[in-house]
Amino acid sequence: MDEKLFIAFAKFEEGQKEHERATAIYKFALEHMSKDKAADLYKAYTIHQKKFGERDAIEDVIVSKRKFQYEEEIKENPSNYDAWFDYLRLLESEGDANVDVVRDTYERAIANVPLVAEKSFWRRYIYLWINYAVFEELEAEDYDKARQVYDSCLKLIPHRNFTFAKMWLLYAHFEVRQKNLQLARKILGTAIGKCPKNKLFRGYIELEIQLREFDRCRTLYEKFLQFGPENCTIWMKFAELETLLGDVDRARGIYELAIKQPRLDMPEILWKAYIDFEIEQEENEKARGLYERLLERTQHVKVWMSFAQFELTLAASQQEDPTLPVAAARAVFQRANRSLRSAAQSVGLDVATNKEERLMLLEAWQEFESEYGDQASRNAVINLMPKRSDAGWEEYFDYIFPEDEATKPNLKLLAMAKAWKMAKESSGPSQQEAEQSKGGAPEEPVSAGDAAPEDQDRDDSSTSSSDSDEEN
Repeated sequence: MDEKLFIAFAKFEEGQKEHERATAIYKFALEHMSKDKAADLYKAYTIHQKKFGERDAIEDVIVSKRKFQYEEEIKENPSNYDAWFDYLRLLESEGDANVDVVRDTYERAIANVPLVAEKSFWRRYIYLWINYAVFEELEAEDYDKARQVYDSCLKLIPHRNFTFAKMWLLYAHFEVRQKNLQLARKILGTAIGKCPKNKLFRGYIELEIQLREFDRCRTLYEKFLQFGPENCTIWMKFAELETLLGDVDRARGIYELAIKQPRLDMPEILWKAYIDFEIEQEENEKARGLYERLLERTQHVKVWMSFAQFELTLAASQQEDPTLPVAAARAVFQRANRSLRSAAQSVGLDVATNKEERLMLLEAWQEFESEYGDQASRNAVINLMPKRSDAGWEEYFDYIFPEDEATKPNLKLLAMAKAWKMAKESSGPSQQEAEQSKGGAPEEPVSAGDAAPEDQDRDDSSTSSSDSDEEN
């Protein structure tokens, strides 16, 4: 069949004002001709419908042309998943969408499995399965078919190489909507057994929390911590759950176990959560004890500043003597200043970092004294503030602390003594030989019998003179 013949025939009928006959000719030709040979036919049909057709007919022509383009794209590259998505979206958007046609198109799309078992190649492909399952559940309302889609997808994924937690969770939530809780738990249990990912654990725990199965949540958290004991977020979420359930002792025990772990990914956040927990429980002594334990592990300036802020707000919230929190906070600042100053003399410490931390502490201390202190305390902190000096051509500033300058003379004396000792040790025996040669020591040993008489007389006279000197 020749498309030019059909176009000429349709235009003849159009000239005779037989528009329905012309439309029928176009439709017959499009149904029986190969789509790759009917480009001009589509164009002529579109023009005809725009002239004489109704709105629905025009839209049908445009949709048909778009379908033809998508078919050409996926025929050229079956792994073009974006083209499949657009094509399926177009089919589903039709008002009288044929379920069988959409289902058949989904089956054609998911048949193009990625050839490489790498997750990056599967990310787009897996959404074809997800959209397929959602279509079967919501549009076709065929729940058995939706279950079959989920199950087939999970069997296809190479779980030894990678998995998709989203697919497991969607399948489980689908079964929950079907009121199959046991099957949903079985699905998530299988997922954790095959590939224990954080997202799977979190999704399973959230599901059990929604179902108010808190004992199951505890069991899942324990399994979760066995999988990743260094994950501070898990410990904190577990403790938060126990706090919400009113079991404060269990929450405290969880925090204690957490901070005793040999390796943690975010220990500072965990310690802060533990301290905030004790403050919320109004266990101020325990919170203070936690600060002291934390300072035994680290001398970070932010810990000291947080400790001082804690002492400042603690007694004020309890409406005690207003001078007590100020004195306690000032004592913390003083301890911090001494600690950081002594740490500056430690071996292997980053001097620039230490100076920045000391400056940060003194600035916070100065701000504290400006609000709560008197003139004497303000002057004391001002005297501790460093002077900034330009340290070369780069944009770098060195800070000189008055307390460090006061200890410099002693340090210089110790350095000079150490240098003198090292120089003396390096000179070694050569210096001793030089001293002996200056004292008249012979280069070669001479026996007493070989000594000349005059030498013996000289020795006797020198000996007698030395004896007389000792007597005098």
